[in-house]
Amino acid sequence: MDISRKQTETKKIRQQQHESDISEFMKLFIKEMNSHNYCENMFFFEWLRILLDEHTSADLFDLQHKYDQKWSTVLKLKEKYEKSEHLRAEQTELERISEDLKAAPFRLEHIMREISQIYESCSSVQKNKKDLQIDFSSLPSLAAEMMICGFPLELMDGDAAHVPVIWISAVLDQLIHKLGDQRVFVLSVLGIRGSGKSTMLNAMFGLQFAVSADRTTRGAFMQLIRVSDEMKTQMNTDYILVVDTEGLHALELTGRSTRHHDNELATFVVGLANLTLINIFGENPSEMQDILQTVVQAFMRMKKVRLNPRCVFVHQNISDVTAGEKNMERRRRLQETLDEMTKLTAEEEDCDAECFSDVIRFDVQNDVKYFDQLWEGNPPMAPPNPNYCENIQELKKTIMTHAAKFFHLLFSEANDPVMYFEKKRVEYYSIFLKYCHGSTSAVIFGEIICQKLKEPIKQSVYKKTARDLTDEMRSNCESLNGNRSNLEKHILKTLAEQEDFDKYMNYIHKPRDHLKSFIRDEVSRFITDQFSVSVLPKMKENIKLLQQKIMKAAHESTQHVQVNRGDVGLWLKRFTQQISDELIFSEKDLSGVKHDDVDDLNLLEDVMRRELTDIMSEISSRFNTETFPVKLDYKFRPDELLIDLFCQCCWVQCPFCKVVCTNTIENHPGDHSAPFHRMSGINGSYYSSTQNLCTEICTNLVASDQCFNTPDGRFKYREYRRAGGVYVMWSISPDLSDLPYWKWFVCRFQNDLEKYYNKTFDGYGKIPYEWRTYSKQDAIESLFKYM
Repeated sequence: MDISRKQTETKKIRQQQHESDISEFMKLFIKEMNSHNYCENMFFFEWLRILLDEHTSADLFDLQHKYDQKWSTVLKLKEKYEKSEHLRAEQTELERISEDLKAAPFRLEHIMREISQIYESCSSVQKNKKDLQIDFSSLPSLAAEMMICGFPLELMDGDAAHVPVIWISAVLDQLIHKLGDQRVFVLSVLGIRGSGKSTMLNAMFGLQFAVSADRTTRGAFMQLIRVSDEMKTQMNTDYILVVDTEGLHALELTGRSTRHHDNELATFVVGLANLTLINIFGENPSEMQDILQTVVQAFMRMKKVRLNPRCVFVHQNISDVTAGEKNMERRRRLQETLDEMTKLTAEEEDCDAECFSDVIRFDVQNDVKYFDQLWEGNPPMAPPNPNYCENIQELKKTIMTHAAKFFHLLFSEANDPVMYFEKKRVEYYSIFLKYCHGSTSAVIFGEIICQKLKEPIKQSVYKKTARDLTDEMRSNCESLNGNRSNLEKHILKTLAEQEDFDKYMNYIHKPRDHLKSFIRDEVSRFITDQFSVSVLPKMKENIKLLQQKIMKAAHESTQHVQVNRGDVGLWLKRFTQQISDELIFSEKDLSGVKHDDVDDLNLLEDVMRRELTDIMSEISSRFNTETFPVKLDYKFRPDELLIDLFCQCCWVQCPFCKVVCTNTIENHPGDHSAPFHRMSGINGSYYSSTQNLCTEICTNLVASDQCFNTPDGRFKYREYRRAGGVYVMWSISPDLSDLPYWKWFVCRFQNDLEKYYNKTFDGYGKIPYEWRTYSKQDAIESLFKYM
């Protein structure tokens, strides 16, 4: 009941989030992210990071100065053993300044945190926010692009210790979609606050995790690193995902809450990683003991859930790291401390472990690294210590070795008979119990077949329903029942009805993305509105038909065996062949299941009929508007099927007005063309030597002696092909016909266009009076009259 109540409260909060407006800053940020290519985004993110730091640095400096002054005052009062109201007031003021100091920074992670909340609120109610100019489902793609560009993404909110699981899962799905299903080695780092974790990662991989005393990491961040082609063969991995974390023993927390927070954080990052770097700074025995107890507890919890991560201890700021005898003594003391912490923690966790090697595989000789000091002398004038660089290189080699061993182990486990039987233990135990209760081989084999068929049945039914819905929408949905030209009309009609300038700009500058968003909205609306009328009946009909086909295949297989005097092996071979067109299922799915003694095939059929009925009922009962798209593979969803259908065409845009070529073949031979062009000022074009946006249409301009400029020179519009490049490939015929729609658009959004392009509709570009006579209704009607 408590879980149900919390889920209800969460949904209510998500609804409130969804109803709240998006700030103008966030709208602009999303728009900019969505309007640049890969290289431009790299510059955009980097400059934004620099400018945000610059914007907040003055406030941070002032607050830090106030904090230092107030802290000095409190220390002086304490030295006097002052216990008066004055001391308490100063301590309260110190806490207030500390809170202001924590809240003062504003960085890229705060913006992405807001985007994650926008996405999760939209995902919860399955609807786009009214003022979000792009489809919410494309937000994870933007975050994935940011990670591919080399920027870290917040994994855990450092202020609330919250992991936005829905958002992170969606971003990782998009990474897989963009990069393919690559091999990824996850490396995390854990250590006390300010111990040089981020500095070490930056030095090792050339990353951009925030460093310096006033910029310690809060929460957890992940950053993707591509492994070079020559290193892939050595490491057996394509990417490394580095997870940097806030320090343990955060100064903001005290007492019991510190330990609880540290244990949560350690368990989280250790559980994520294939290898965790345990960073220890200096040789303070008490600090070492505290962090080691936290680490041991985290690894012990991993053992309980059968995860087997590895760890490497990095001991930084050690004097005389080259002294072999000293290092041997340090390793011995570390091993003793780890074993001692293991015994203490084992009692708390109710775990049977006597030493650290009982918890994880650990080699004290190879998995402990000693680092020299980072600087030779006192910063800021001290040069970097070359020994530190050598230590970094040695650690990098160790990580590479661990990565290679990890993927070798994965391969071995996948092909290890002992591991195979371990995975099958529950299934075999269930079969054993059924035999003990007197079930015959035919009954048990029939039940196993149906259980193995459950997931393939579910996928087949969902795919078939998705295809049926796609066909129905192509027939009955007004915007989707024609060609791309018809779809364009409905997109423009919807834009006019919504009167949203940002969406217009998205359509003009990124037409393919806008078309995808429009289709997704149409499909989502159709599924929601027609679920009980159309979607659910199709689902039930497909379930019924599939059940009939499976039972027909079973019956025909039985007859085939009887005619050919075969056995159950022949029955199974025939059965899998019969259903191969409907289900992804083969004899291999039943490998390891004994069935040689099955001799009653009629009983086998009866058992399958009974079991299939229950399975089909279960699938049907769990089918709803939320599970339908989620259960389907991305490429089989109705919206993706329709996007593939409508997007397999030419998307080259006119260099003057940005109208899209209407050829239905991508990379087609011959010229690009479009029946209707529009005012080139919509694309930001303006008259030479002025700040006046152009109000003339391409087809009019190419009949004139006016000129336009390119980086290669000045050319007449009537000889536009001489400009070369994209101009050569366009066929723009002189024509005086135009659409009233775009005249209405220019008049309706004149101020927005002027602000967007920082130009005006004055002088040569003055809007004709006749344009202002068109109403929105006239504009919409012109689409269906002329297009």
